[in-house]
Amino acid sequence: MKAIMCSKHGDPSEVCECVDISNPGNPKPNEINVQMLASAINPADLLAIEGLYPSPPLPAILGVEGVGIIRSIGSEVDKLSCGNVILVLSRHNWVEYQNIPTDQVIRLPDEIDPHQAAQMKANPPTAMTMLKKYEKLEAGDWVIQNAANSAVGSHLISLARTQGIKTINVVRRTELFDDIKRAGGDHVFLDTDELAQEVRDKLGDADVKLAIDAIGGKSTMRVASCLSTGGTVVNYGYLGGEPCMITPEQAIIKQIKLVGFWARYGVFDQSHGFLQRTFDDISKLFLDGTLVSNVEKVYHLEDCKQALKHAGSGGRHGKILFSMTES
Repeated sequence: MKAIMCSKHGDPSEVCECVDISNPGNPKPNEINVQMLASAINPADLLAIEGLYPSPPLPAILGVEGVGIIRSIGSEVDKLSCGNVILVLSRHNWVEYQNIPTDQVIRLPDEIDPHQAAQMKANPPTAMTMLKKYEKLEAGDWVIQNAANSAVGSHLISLARTQGIKTINVVRRTELFDDIKRAGGDHVFLDTDELAQEVRDKLGDADVKLAIDAIGGKSTMRVASCLSTGGTVVNYGYLGGEPCMITPEQAIIKQIKLVGFWARYGVFDQSHGFLQRTFDDISKLFLDGTLVSNVEKVYHLEDCKQALKHAGSGGRHGKILFSMTES
């Protein structure tokens, strides 16, 4: 069977290749045998391959996200059946088949779209948790985010709208403005040094309690400059590759707090029951159309070098996926 193997840290399109490995065989008593259906190429995957993010010892099969279908079950498995669709919690999903302990999977509705489910693990719970964990937001409140065109950004806009929370969305290209507005964003601005003044020209003295930062560097400082006294900046990514910055005035005079979010803590360190309930809720949001994950292109495993190069390119309008099926 086929799998994508990362041999060493470096350029993902150069250090990863599609290889033939042995079939995992029959599952152990507490395992299920899963045929993988699809897996997203997540920014965390690219960073891990480049050596900038936690990864298992190499060489290794990677892939943070994945969805599959159960083909056989171990003798002690009693809550899952062959044919069930499952979300994989473990992080080696760029493979055709794998045996997985039952505590590392979440059952999904059978009718879920595999291409949507392949993007459910990381971004939806990230957006959901950041929106509710750090500041108590109510209908009519404002949140500002950069990288608003990202998958997390899109989900945050949709989730905020369901709660009556308004969004200030910051991007780096003017051609993204219409997309953000069509997605339901209330205001859109360019990520420039004039951001704070432009935001206040629109909002006046409205209270802005929460900023969501995916970039780091001066972008962190610019969204922080839009916050009201005592607000919180939550950093969840480092797309810009620079340390997060806030000024002494922001930290001391305005009492702005800078915290980091990683879904490993606060989401995936919770009980299996908590995770099942969380993804039951997320599945409903996908099935009713509240949440949608854009897909730019789907590749097969043997085209991994082209897929990884595409995933690392700018100007995309959706995720790059691997499909492990013929269709």
